[in-house]
Amino acid sequence: MECSRPFDPRDFRQALGMFATGVTIVTARMDDGTPVGVTANSFNSVSLEPPLVLWSLARNARSLAAFRGAGQWNVHILSREQEALSNRFARAGEDKFSGLELEAAVTSAPLLSGCSARFQCRTQFEYEGGDHVIFVGEVLDYDRSERTPLLYVTGGYALATRAAGPVATEPQSQPASALFSEDLLGYLLGRAHYQFLTAVRPMLDRHGLAEADFFVLALLSVREPLGADGIAAHTAYTGIDLGPVALQALCARGLLQERDQAFSLSERGRDAILHVLAAAKAAEADIAARLDPVEAAALRNLLKRLIAVSDPGLPKLWTA
Repeated sequence: MECSRPFDPRDFRQALGMFATGVTIVTARMDDGTPVGVTANSFNSVSLEPPLVLWSLARNARSLAAFRGAGQWNVHILSREQEALSNRFARAGEDKFSGLELEAAVTSAPLLSGCSARFQCRTQFEYEGGDHVIFVGEVLDYDRSERTPLLYVTGGYALATRAAGPVATEPQSQPASALFSEDLLGYLLGRAHYQFLTAVRPMLDRHGLAEADFFVLALLSVREPLGADGIAAHTAYTGIDLGPVALQALCARGLLQERDQAFSLSERGRDAILHVLAAAKAAEADIAARLDPVEAAALRNLLKRLIAVSDPGLPKLWTA
């Protein structure tokens, strides 16, 4: 059957990009021992018995001859921490292995560390696939970790997340006319926030800190000293008045100290916020233990994205 219309290569690539894939680096060695490596998202499984996998490389790739001649290669499924490594191996014209620690391998190919999974292979078959060459390899050895895998979809990196069912304590069906449901983003964020604070409130109470006090002390634990205007700008998202009057009250309680109209933590304030942040870290660890690493990483990433897309222009706290 003939195609009803000619393909637009760019649009065709975008359509293919709707399929999320993992990100891999495939490595081998040339005859003289020089390591070669490329970033690829064409990796896939072929068979369990015998264990076979495949990947493809563009026919115009400069490393094609090296992979064809090597006979052995390693596939590294990258973790979310390895985005920079993916970018390094996707570029041409640089020493991609500079500064990298390689591990002992059963193949002759370089074996990278820090990956979600690794497959050490020898070439079994090679096929012509249009503008690519398809390598099928027998897996000689493999290993995996609990690191969250890096994904690639619609032209950019992404993280995997598991689908969540309805909150168990909520009804699973609601009238069609209901304006408020468990899928309301504000409800989900608000409920998660207050449930998280439940574990931290005892420590806040022990140090006599209200939420407004916590915002100021936490801010100054990251960046100090700050003037009243700077503190107000950084905490504007709270909707709480943290102007000079509130700051002077914290000074009077011995939690802050002021010099040249700039505020910083006192010893008492520093001790208090360290205890509260330790309690928050403990609460975070308890929640993370109930999620798997993929869910925890995806949650952080999605919250960062939400903050970025809804940011009204607040100062950047963790940038100089």
